[in-house]
Amino acid sequence: MVSSNPENRVSGIKLSSVVPAKATGNQDYELKNIDLAMKLHYIKGVYFFNREAVRGLTIFDLKRPMFQLLDIFYTASGRIRRPETAGAGRPFIKCNDGGVRIVEAFCDDQTIAEWLAMDHESRDDCLAYGSELGPDLAFSPLVFVQFTSFKCGGMSLGLSWAHVLGDPFSASAFVSMWAQIMAGRVPPKSLHEPEPKKSETETQTRASESVAGNLYPIKRVDPVGDHWQFPNNCNMKTHTFQFTKKQLDQMASNLRYRGIREAAAVSHFEVISATIWKLLAKASEDSGPGVVTICRYNGQRENETASNDMVLSTAEVDFDVSKSDVWELSTLIADKRKDVDEKVLSESSDFIMYGANLTFVDMEEADVYGLKLQGQKPVDVNYSINGVGEQGVVLVLAGPEEDSGRGRDRGSTVTVVLPENQLEKLMNELNQEWNLA
Repeated sequence: MVSSNPENRVSGIKLSSVVPAKATGNQDYELKNIDLAMKLHYIKGVYFFNREAVRGLTIFDLKRPMFQLLDIFYTASGRIRRPETAGAGRPFIKCNDGGVRIVEAFCDDQTIAEWLAMDHESRDDCLAYGSELGPDLAFSPLVFVQFTSFKCGGMSLGLSWAHVLGDPFSASAFVSMWAQIMAGRVPPKSLHEPEPKKSETETQTRASESVAGNLYPIKRVDPVGDHWQFPNNCNMKTHTFQFTKKQLDQMASNLRYRGIREAAAVSHFEVISATIWKLLAKASEDSGPGVVTICRYNGQRENETASNDMVLSTAEVDFDVSKSDVWELSTLIADKRKDVDEKVLSESSDFIMYGANLTFVDMEEADVYGLKLQGQKPVDVNYSINGVGEQGVVLVLAGPEEDSGRGRDRGSTVTVVLPENQLEKLMNELNQEWNLA
């Protein structure tokens, strides 16, 4: 297995910018409370394509769809500002067509297959160039898109996306729309104009009328000013692994074997989340986390532009999770979730959500393998989140196609961000139970 540091293998970096095809009009877009609650989090997505998908394509061909794309995702091209009359006022997005940063890079000594074989916790970091917003917010791009060419002729598309813009589903929709435009399926320009920015007085009045509530799905942190970076003192590590379709079927089979007829009603996400929840508790010195946060896709979104519109909920137990039943935890996640009242987010504070509790993100409904370049789907896709609190986050999305002998099946890709010692213990437990690398 290849184990060298991936950061030393990407070179020849070139930066440029792309702006909307038509001027947005220098309008102001008001950030909602949920947007600002997510401002310390950043989404990273990496798509790998084989050589047939990108054969004959130049960097200009790859950049050209971005102009029309930014007509739709107009906020992605803006910059964060504060009211000029109040230096510490409520941030908003100035839709000034500042642009999305494009990164061109090369990995001349490895194929995509060799890259994916690397066992390194930061394997894909250098394929999604980006940085935290600030301290000069007015000059910090909200989105970076990196195209990296590999030795085999294949390419990766890396997305670095500020969560203040929108959730992981918005980020994946941004990439999917880019591919649609590139294929000639040009969507209509968004009809959703930026919302007029409310006055500072109006915003303060709304905040003072906020409803008191339990903030346990999120965690208040020390104010960060204009450098939107979560100063986590814990050494967090990231690891990605696969559950094959066969392993997922075996999980469901284990439940059915024990006479649980309702097993078919539980999704892969719920079983995977319950399994990891239990194994983390088993690896800990106490009974494990008693409260977890669940993030899911909101199937009734108002529009196709970027938004933080996930359904946030929590599951809570009053027993020892390490001695619990996976089925019991699965059904708790699926059926007994407590939805979060987002009105509590109107308080003027800085927060983190991912890692405030152990957080499970269901991205199975994000059709990350549905996009095509020249008729070819990605061979592998991975998403992760930066700025995670010490309780950690687990993202579950569809895995790459695998040949089961009965056709093309998909398992699940799981990305875990945890404190280093917890991650090592979790992987030991998973290796013992499921023989995962």
